[in-house]
Amino acid sequence: MSAVEILCLGEPLYEFSQIPGDDQRYLQGFGGDTMNAAIAAARQGAQVGYITRLGNDAFGQQFLQLWRAEGIDTTAVTTDSQAHTAVYFIHHSSQGHLFSYLRSGSAASRMTPDDLPATLTRARFLHTSGITQAISTSACDTALAAMQRARDAGVKVSFDSNLRLRLWPLTRARALIGASIGLSDYFLPSLEDAVALSGLEDPERIVDWCHGLGARHVALKLGAQGVLASDGVQRQRIAGHSVTCVDATGAGDCFAGSLMARLVSGDDFWQALRYANAAAALTTTGYGAVAPLPHPDAVYALLREQPS
Repeated sequence: MSAVEILCLGEPLYEFSQIPGDDQRYLQGFGGDTMNAAIAAARQGAQVGYITRLGNDAFGQQFLQLWRAEGIDTTAVTTDSQAHTAVYFIHHSSQGHLFSYLRSGSAASRMTPDDLPATLTRARFLHTSGITQAISTSACDTALAAMQRARDAGVKVSFDSNLRLRLWPLTRARALIGASIGLSDYFLPSLEDAVALSGLEDPERIVDWCHGLGARHVALKLGAQGVLASDGVQRQRIAGHSVTCVDATGAGDCFAGSLMARLVSGDDFWQALRYANAAAALTTTGYGAVAPLPHPDAVYALLREQPS
């Protein structure tokens, strides 16, 4: 893993998505926020590795095949013979997408700080999320240990709050995500997450709140409205792109992976933000978390067509 530039830490989930109009059939796929970010970064040309545990099952084997096909280093992926790979189901109703999870006791939820590779300190970026922290106490300990180890070694930390209140109470989320913000070089919350965590509604005040907790750079994702970003000195709003959105699944993950990939390639924060903003918009034009993640030619074409 000596050549790995970006390490992502989290839980992959095998996906069964109900085919609209046919409640007896499902499309198989892959999901998981930090895994999506890893694949997005790899498709932009970065050298990426993933840290997780998989069950010793067919789903785990398919993840390994996927990551190898995407060029993701799996040296820090552990097979846990005592647990299963996490699974989730997407159902469709008049209320929209409904999600059901079989993740309790999953292999990834059994991660411990001992699973962290020694080569973590030689990467350029570590990326993890609030979901990783929420799935179990040991996974939370692992994420926090990874962030602290990265910061101590001068590795940049990227953190997406990805608040899921089905997984943990808001009071605990606020405490642990707040601590993680203080360890983050790049904090990447959605507006919805930030409102719930901070109790504020004004985006400008939310960015101030993020910096107040210690975030060095903030990219507040505003959905179709783009991004409000700050490096602690200057602040910019980057407009969204006009695309035909059919499924926003994984857009924020694509943003994170693309941002890191462009930063390690030599872009400054503002250049990387514009690229990531366009890549995330393209992700919404297809279905699922992984298939629509774009490659650079499509991203640059959108930026030429719609400069932000």
